[in-house]
Amino acid sequence: MGDVWLGRLAPRPPTPPPPAESKAGRNLPAAIATALGLLAVVALSLFVWIDLFMLVVIAFMVVGLWEAAGAFSTRGFYLPIAPLWTAAVAIVLATRFYGELGLLVSFFYGSLLVIAWRFRAGGQWAARDCAAALFALAWIGLLGGFATLLAGLDNGAWAVITFVLLPVASDTGGYFSGVLLGKHPMAPTISPKKSWEGFGGSIALSTLAGIVCAQFALDITWWWGIILGVACTIAGTAGDLSESLLKRDLGVKDMGSIFPGHGGVLDRVDSILVCAPVVYILLLAATGT
Repeated sequence: MGDVWLGRLAPRPPTPPPPAESKAGRNLPAAIATALGLLAVVALSLFVWIDLFMLVVIAFMVVGLWEAAGAFSTRGFYLPIAPLWTAAVAIVLATRFYGELGLLVSFFYGSLLVIAWRFRAGGQWAARDCAAALFALAWIGLLGGFATLLAGLDNGAWAVITFVLLPVASDTGGYFSGVLLGKHPMAPTISPKKSWEGFGGSIALSTLAGIVCAQFALDITWWWGIILGVACTIAGTAGDLSESLLKRDLGVKDMGSIFPGHGGVLDRVDSILVCAPVVYILLLAATGT
């Protein structure tokens, strides 16, 4: 009974009143403020003790999976929390010590654990629930594992800061250009207030931030900063729109309420999370690793 409670009755925090949205779309001031706070926490953990950063990653994965389980439960899905948390911790630890191979192997066996646990609980919707749980593990656990890979690079601390900073710059540029110039909706059925003008501002500021990071933090050629900025803007926007579509299908305003009035962890790091593998792959290419 306790095992089932850990998944089927994962607490779903009450959704707060909808925050005031800008012309640019979602509540970007809240997203930017939260991302800057995240950047400060990440920087402190990286420069104090690298393994402290692993604990930060685990904490965000645990909260994110809890939020996902709660959001999916509103549509009758059962995401077993205990094996998801176990898999997330295994992904971070295995990636920390064994790199890319550790990430892939831990994700594979973590997925098997989730599937076995769900079928053990029984019920006619086991296959459907497994698909949802594996989606959550890939979205939060697998993508989040790339943050650990970034930390393991030679210039790992600055690589992680770059992967957090570029989406923040993209959000900031998109917010101001969207408010001032936004006229043409990008995806009106998904995020009506997100505009192409805002997207242009996102690319501009993210590219500038990428060039600065490339020159002064990552020790790579400046034009790699342009690629990083453009790629992170595209990936971050796709992540933002994808989560908006998911929330629309689930019928929830926010994935959680850990930040009162501003949603949950997943609402604030949706664009950051998907940038981790993008930055990792591009940095490997830029350094010839």
